[in-house]
Amino acid sequence: MTVSPVKMADAIRVLSMDAVHAAKSGHQGAPMGLADVATVLWTKFLRYDANKPDWADRDRFVLSAGHASMLIYSLLHLTGFKAVTMDQIRNFRQWGSNTAGHPEYGHAKGIEVTTGPLGQGIATAVGLAMAERSMNARYGDDLVDHRTWVIAGDGCLMEGVSQEAISLAGRLKLSKLTVLFDDNNTTIDGAATIAETGDQLLRFKAAGWAGKAVDGHDHRKIAAALRWAVKQSVPTMIACRTKISKGAGPKEGDVHGHGYSLFDEEATLAREAMGWPLPPFQIPDDIAAAWRKAGRKGGAQRRKWDARLKASAQGPDFTRAMKGDLPAGAFDALAAHIQANIDSPAANATRVHSGAALSALTPSIPEMIGGSADLTGSNNTYVKGMVPFDAPDYAGRYVHYGVREHGMAAAMNGMALHGGVIPYSGTFMCFADYSRAAIRLGALMGVRVIHVMTHDSIGLGEDGPTHQPVEHLASLRAMPNLNVYRPADAVEAAECWQSALSHKTTPSIMALSRQKTPVARTTASTENLSAKGAYELAAAEGGAAQVTIFASGTEVGVAMGARQLLQAGGVPTRVVSTPCWELFEKQPAKYRAEVIGKAPVRVAVEAAVKMGWERFIGEDGVFVGMTGFGASAPYERLYKEFGITAEAVAEAAKAKLGS
Repeated sequence: MTVSPVKMADAIRVLSMDAVHAAKSGHQGAPMGLADVATVLWTKFLRYDANKPDWADRDRFVLSAGHASMLIYSLLHLTGFKAVTMDQIRNFRQWGSNTAGHPEYGHAKGIEVTTGPLGQGIATAVGLAMAERSMNARYGDDLVDHRTWVIAGDGCLMEGVSQEAISLAGRLKLSKLTVLFDDNNTTIDGAATIAETGDQLLRFKAAGWAGKAVDGHDHRKIAAALRWAVKQSVPTMIACRTKISKGAGPKEGDVHGHGYSLFDEEATLAREAMGWPLPPFQIPDDIAAAWRKAGRKGGAQRRKWDARLKASAQGPDFTRAMKGDLPAGAFDALAAHIQANIDSPAANATRVHSGAALSALTPSIPEMIGGSADLTGSNNTYVKGMVPFDAPDYAGRYVHYGVREHGMAAAMNGMALHGGVIPYSGTFMCFADYSRAAIRLGALMGVRVIHVMTHDSIGLGEDGPTHQPVEHLASLRAMPNLNVYRPADAVEAAECWQSALSHKTTPSIMALSRQKTPVARTTASTENLSAKGAYELAAAEGGAAQVTIFASGTEVGVAMGARQLLQAGGVPTRVVSTPCWELFEKQPAKYRAEVIGKAPVRVAVEAAVKMGWERFIGEDGVFVGMTGFGASAPYERLYKEFGITAEAVAEAAKAKLGS
């Protein structure tokens, strides 16, 4: 006997209601309202195999409305994903469960993206779709040909990042991307119309999407809309008109049914309204079997794909790229580049040194895809020979993101999550404020993305304090699982790029200068010193060190100048370069102690705020840097006016010695 798809949808509604009720926390409204849309998608259109959830050519499903997490947990459980057992459903939002309050990547196979901050799921999905097209251009339809599906709500579309993502996807004509809009006119504060009355379909169409509206509870019409979507040559949006808490009896459609609102009596009435006779967390055998069958339906396609992969001459390289392993000889050209800069050192801006390192890396690592938020010439992220990533063939490796920093960072997360792609992009460091939410999610998910952020201090000069990121280094260094690199010269810049590319599960920031900096490294090393996070650049001469000066990036040159002055005055002084604090913290205690040393006076210099430098200089150490915002003037004048000079550092050290 055929199981009614409506009853299959009811299974989602009941599980969502039961889990939220048991936790006394969460949101049953959206999962119950979206159950019909999700049932049609997961039983008839989504390409996946629950028995092999990491199949490389599976469709990607993103629940951008992350508060509706019980929707995806219900789907994963019902279709047979092993990680989401009924016990996990029972333990929704509890310690140690993989069914967290919002979907978290890595907790269970089938959760493709961490979502919760609204709008970012859409933007991340754009990156998934971009990666699919890039990989398709490299490996062909036989190995890469899948879609990305997104469920988003009113809140997602209110967030500004959604517009950045929508406009980018429309420009790139990402036809394998479909957004299913949960058009239920409901937000936490009440009806969505109290804050938003725009026509979302027209908005998407204006950005180059195709769109249509359907009854989100009519399975036949939903299926027809999805069949239409997969035939379009541009990305698609389907506005699914739904009722919040569909199936909840008297509470159905209640604008206050967004979160935990079905208490004992209401849950009982909901069961009665759905004709669901079983107690909580129980699914009738026939409905469970129908869902399990849906979870296995992609198995035949997957096995055919496995055979094509095995037979393909590109198979080994595809597998390598998807695993995140770098090609053989990935750093050979970079090593030659480092040696050339040791042999013939030259002062330049670290953004220029970074660009030179990229010129050595991108030909050797074809999965690297660059870009910039309309600052290509300033960020030095373009490598000669790169062509734009664009329709119709998507073979290019340079993305013109436009002035969309947040959307860019989120899209890069999606590209990395897809696999087979290592994205990097550029903007000014002060605009990390625009992309920070996506940087944070990238760190939380543990993805390899590299954010090039130039103009990293008051050294950018005339643009003034709006563009001078005095507090941003401290802010970014405070973020867990984020490596913030601030190289001093060509050698450190190259070493930092090698280190960033070698960390598969950690995003990176490249903090780079606009102004020229003096050469710091003049001798070869058998190891990547920057990968240690900090190291002794110059030893004290004439006795035990009385002063240790710590510095990063452009201020390493200032530190070396101060050392010269102190040494000339008979004060043995050493300099420690600190290109990456996070990596230094991971070194053995003995190494850290040796690098910090025992000099009675410890000084730090950086054209940024002091926060965090205590780890090197202690609470009583001397800091030379910024205590407020910058100003508009040539950088040389700014460094002098703000007292960030070799002379100022030397005088501060001598004052501390004499105190």
